[in-house]
Amino acid sequence: MIYFLTVNYYSTSLIAKLITSIQNESKALSKVVIVNNSADDFSIRSLQSESVAILEAGKNLGFGSACNLGLQWIYAQNQAAIIWIINPDTYFLEDVQEKVNCFFATYPEVSILGTIIYTPDDNIWFAGGHFRRATGAILPQDILSHSDTAYIQCEWVSGCSFILNCNNFTQCPQFNPVYFLYYEDFDFCQTYAQRGHIVAVTKLFRVIHQPSSITNQNVFNKIKYSTYSYLITLEKYSNRFILFLRLTRLIFYAFVLVIVKPKVAFGKIYGTLLYLRHLLSFCKIPY
Repeated sequence: MIYFLTVNYYSTSLIAKLITSIQNESKALSKVVIVNNSADDFSIRSLQSESVAILEAGKNLGFGSACNLGLQWIYAQNQAAIIWIINPDTYFLEDVQEKVNCFFATYPEVSILGTIIYTPDDNIWFAGGHFRRATGAILPQDILSHSDTAYIQCEWVSGCSFILNCNNFTQCPQFNPVYFLYYEDFDFCQTYAQRGHIVAVTKLFRVIHQPSSITNQNVFNKIKYSTYSYLITLEKYSNRFILFLRLTRLIFYAFVLVIVKPKVAFGKIYGTLLYLRHLLSFCKIPY
């Protein structure tokens, strides 16, 4: 059974479109699980049905922690589930559920599978992720366009659309709760790859994504959380020299942008301060 897991943050209309595209003439057994991160968004309840479950987070937990809530609920129902984590601002143009079931029946070794993602203009938005450890660059990289294989292993896949094969996990897979928003997908992939799980991406089924249709509603918060999460990620997966260089450059550009793009500039500054506070919390000496 396929469980589609998505997180609501004032995005009921987008999720309604996603659900319609999932349920369009599909004969496969599936369920949509919505974690509601906006406690006062009562409109989301109109989507609840026999095939749509809504879990109330009670507050905005961020993306990763909200997904953890959904993952725990699904894993308790079915430890052999196929869980498709999917952004609310995405939709399908065709029924892909039978293809997904066939894929994991044929390639059960894959634990984390990203999908090729297109914009509504039919441009590729994501087709694989690459990490340059020597420079700290975490980049999307199109590794699918010229490939005819069912899947290609890569270093990370986008949290916008990726599928978990729970048969390969002895415990419920979880995101690191230190991430509120951004880079939690990279960390998730790196963590489980280090434990021996195969992370891959495929173009056998596609998703349409409307980039930043939710996060651009608050540019300051978007930049704040992406800055904080990026620095956390560099600290964990790169070295101190690269972290120092990236941090220095980030602060420099933030002050350059103060006049031209103040929301972006102050988002970067505030995100950096959050990271420094995070560092200090680990440096406290107990009495």
